[in-house]
Amino acid sequence: MTEISSVKQRFGIIGTSPLLDRALEVALRVAPTDLTVLVTGESGVGKEFFPQVIHAYSARKHNKYIAVNCAAIPEGTIDSELFGHEKGAFTGALEARKGYFEEADGGTIFLDEVAELPHSTQARLLRVLQTGEFIRVGSSKVQKTDVRVVAATNMDLQQAIQTGRFREDLYYRLATVPVTVPALRERPGDIPLLFRKFAADVAVQYRMPAVTLDDAAREMLKGYYWRGNIRQLKNVAEQISAIEQVRVITSEVLARYLPPQGGGAPIAAAAAFDDGSSASTERELLYKVLFDMRADINELKRMMAELMQGTAPYREAPRDVRALLPSPAPAPVYAPARYGGDEPFRRADAAGYAAPAAPVYAESEEVTDEPPRERTKADVQREQIVRALRRNNGRRREAAAELFMSERTLYRKIKELGIEDTD
Repeated sequence: MTEISSVKQRFGIIGTSPLLDRALEVALRVAPTDLTVLVTGESGVGKEFFPQVIHAYSARKHNKYIAVNCAAIPEGTIDSELFGHEKGAFTGALEARKGYFEEADGGTIFLDEVAELPHSTQARLLRVLQTGEFIRVGSSKVQKTDVRVVAATNMDLQQAIQTGRFREDLYYRLATVPVTVPALRERPGDIPLLFRKFAADVAVQYRMPAVTLDDAAREMLKGYYWRGNIRQLKNVAEQISAIEQVRVITSEVLARYLPPQGGGAPIAAAAAFDDGSSASTERELLYKVLFDMRADINELKRMMAELMQGTAPYREAPRDVRALLPSPAPAPVYAPARYGGDEPFRRADAAGYAAPAAPVYAESEEVTDEPPRERTKADVQREQIVRALRRNNGRRREAAAELFMSERTLYRKIKELGIEDTD
């Protein structure tokens, strides 16, 4: 335990949770070996510290440590980034270049978001892990490298294997020693400690008194779900420190900085939202749909109440709401030609606004006697992605962040679902 405390102090790791201590203990035990390690955990839990610990306590600590975010490198250039290329191998290759595996020879390479690697790169990586050999892009010469690989992902790789997105043989090569980093909600006792650390950092940086929490706010902090884990907690601590003038934070003040989650109740546990084809993605999309539906229902209730009380004109109500209201005058008028030209409508008020005698579906749909088809999971995903793109004026990077997925996953989902560019 003394060694674990020393590691925490050296790397600034905050917490006394047994789950956190167990993950650090496994990392320390495997560090002196050359075994490949797979670090798993939700987004924002601090997986990036564990490869650093493993490298620092290994025999390779005096050699290079290179961290690579696989999700941030375009698919067309990732082989060149990892394994290098020869001059003229592709357009723009004006000179030969070493890849990360060649640069890190004798050291450690950390592959973050390893599940985002395309299949062709997964095959190349498997060869490096098995034989230590690789070939630069545009070359036929086999080269050797001696690199210790530590990988990390927030994706359920077993699910990715079942859907064909990740190679099973590569998984077993990477997961020689698995290290699982606990989510923040699994270590509630550490949450006040982390908040105090983040608040103190802001206070030192901007020369202001540090904020503190009263007992009720501390319990609220511990009971919150923290879907964004430590990253979200740090964001909340920084916001409160910068905005609030009173430096003792009550539960009422804290509640203003915690996004509601299903009416105040914690949402069900779900894996991080990153893989567009995984079950976790579908769950997260369904959560977002349910939250949107909740807001829509509340708005419809308000509008219905105003309409029934006569405080809002009938014509301002949406078509679906008008169809639910009792129709005043029975005098028939006829539908426009786009509805067949002879469908009877009932007059709703003296101004001539009419409600349909039979349900009329959305304007973009053909009027039919058949009820609308049941929405599929693909429909739900398409709707959420289109909404996010519209809210962000077509900027895919911002839309991907809003949907809790990588930009590459968003590109793939847009193509799979046949979504056209949305402004």
